[in-house]
Amino acid sequence: MSSDDSEAREAVDERPHATDDDAWATACEEDLAAEKARRRAQYGPPPGSAGEELRKLFDAVSDKLSGLQSPLLGAVAGPAAQQVVRQVVQQAKSVVEPVVERNPDVFDHLAAAGNELLAAYRSAVQKQEARWTKDDDKDDGTGPGQRIDVD
Repeated sequence: MSSDDSEAREAVDERPHATDDDAWATACEEDLAAEKARRRAQYGPPPGSAGEELRKLFDAVSDKLSGLQSPLLGAVAGPAAQQVVRQVVQQAKSVVEPVVERNPDVFDHLAAAGNELLAAYRSAVQKQEARWTKDDDKDDGTGPGQRIDVD
């Protein structure tokens, strides 16, 4: 092995590997962007924040309520009732909008807490259903006063 070969190897080893790191980061970004595009194409746009979703729900409910024809009120009271519904919806919207705009993170936290509570409830119900449907011929003596542990 000549001294020129060993010097060339040392020079190659001493090169900074920043280009490899950049290539890896670039490839990851490209893969992530492609995956996001694929999911948008398959499932549509991702849901917005909890505050935005609340606004959409509120708008949808208000549209349904304002377009609702009540057979109980008759043809005469129909337009007046619709006007009252529109007015109530607008008042509620004017109260809710500033709260949502000032505290968008609060609604995200509330949605996450609701999901956690739902998961805990679902787990407790599934465990209890499994106990009820278990095919044991023997009586384990727990009776109807059995305590359900939510943990």
